[in-house]
Amino acid sequence: MSHIVDLRAYIDALAALGDLKTVGRPVSADLEAAAHTRRSYELRAPAPLFTDVVEDRIGMRLFGAPAGVSARPDMPLARIALSVGLPPETDAATLVDHLVRTRDAAPVPPRTVSRENAPCKENVLLGDEATLDRFAVPRIHEGDGGDYLNTWGVIIAKTPDGQWTNWSISRIMKLDGKRMTGLVVPPQHLGLVWQAWAERGEPMPYALVQGGAPAIPFVGGIPLPRGVDEAGYIGALHGEPLDLVRCETIDLEVPAHAEVVIEGHLSAERDSLEGPFGEYAGYASTHTSLQPVYSVEAITYRDRPIWPVVAEGRPADEYHTVTGTGRAVNVLHALRRADLPVTTVWMPFLAAMHWTVVTVPEDWRAALPGVDSAEFVRRIGEAIHNSGGPSAMMPVTFVLDDDIDPANEADLLWALATRLHPRDRSAAWDGVVLPFMTCYSEEERKAMRGPSVVHDGLLPAWGEGRMRHSSFAQAYPADVRRKVVDHWDD
Repeated sequence: MSHIVDLRAYIDALAALGDLKTVGRPVSADLEAAAHTRRSYELRAPAPLFTDVVEDRIGMRLFGAPAGVSARPDMPLARIALSVGLPPETDAATLVDHLVRTRDAAPVPPRTVSRENAPCKENVLLGDEATLDRFAVPRIHEGDGGDYLNTWGVIIAKTPDGQWTNWSISRIMKLDGKRMTGLVVPPQHLGLVWQAWAERGEPMPYALVQGGAPAIPFVGGIPLPRGVDEAGYIGALHGEPLDLVRCETIDLEVPAHAEVVIEGHLSAERDSLEGPFGEYAGYASTHTSLQPVYSVEAITYRDRPIWPVVAEGRPADEYHTVTGTGRAVNVLHALRRADLPVTTVWMPFLAAMHWTVVTVPEDWRAALPGVDSAEFVRRIGEAIHNSGGPSAMMPVTFVLDDDIDPANEADLLWALATRLHPRDRSAAWDGVVLPFMTCYSEEERKAMRGPSVVHDGLLPAWGEGRMRHSSFAQAYPADVRRKVVDHWDD
């Protein structure tokens, strides 16, 4: 399937699947659009497109749940699959495999196009005219510290030496028409790039991009290795270069088909209070911190721009579907590089990125002669723990046989209930803990260190106590199953 070039074509693709709900009544950007979006996640409803925003002055629209779980029960990963150029019916294992292969593919560098061929240049605001007050900036949660204009936009920045251009997603809160603030935290990549500028005592040039090809926020939302240019990775996903255009006021290039681009500089000091904001663990955070300030110096946008909105919270929203999938890709990539026999890796959406499931083939013992399940699971845990970065921020990992589909919630719950020992068969490592991970103690959250546990849920070998499922698929011969299926509607 060919890739989708911009947000509008993506919305059309969702509409063709019956996975889009156009909301034509007046809707306020002050909580109402986000509340509708949040309910759509929880009901697994179609993605909402708000075409009449009460505070709008320029004909803009809001688009909620851009990469949430699809309303189509027969293709729950449709929005994610379409984002990376796969058919909407793609399953979890195929999706993860595709992204692992792209990790090792040669990057396809972007190409620069003229302003005339860049829809994002249809409207150009400079100087005093470049103000956020022209836009209906959404407020996401009632307890947030302000209006959050960036929940699904990509921040583009490059190191002072020009050697690394990073595209990433990080939340950004409006302070006023000309200033914003948001999380800039090393060792996240945006934080590393900013730190390089701050050490020189210079503000960091940035561009904030809303919309464009759906692969752009998808790739901006997944953890890639340090030094990787996301534009080249997207080119590898697309199989052709991504079209970029030069910014108006700074030395950066942005996606030519973006809906809105904000340009400016990020201060070298942490001089504004940011937060709180509802977090991916599903709880209303009270955490605030001092963060740098983004100046707004230029804004370009398409006619009738579409502004994506993510109402982060209880699963499943984009943080779970996209960032969780990206972390699963990282783990599978690390396990395969360690030459461990693994079928797939998945982070179940409803576990809010606190659970990781690794499945292994039935013949893993043949690939690792003399290795028992305890040693195999220990090797898996070591590979995960040593992979670094976000892969370490996983409280619980389960290792299961691949007769279980880890993306099937019924399969997974049954396996966890029946294959895990109530007390034994686990190993633990010390790892990174985030302050809002409520499964840890207050002391662990403050220290940002805590245990990461890997559970051995592997079945015995055939002939050594392993049993077939007492199910339609395994408890009846093929001819009987075929007869039942053939006559099911008689």
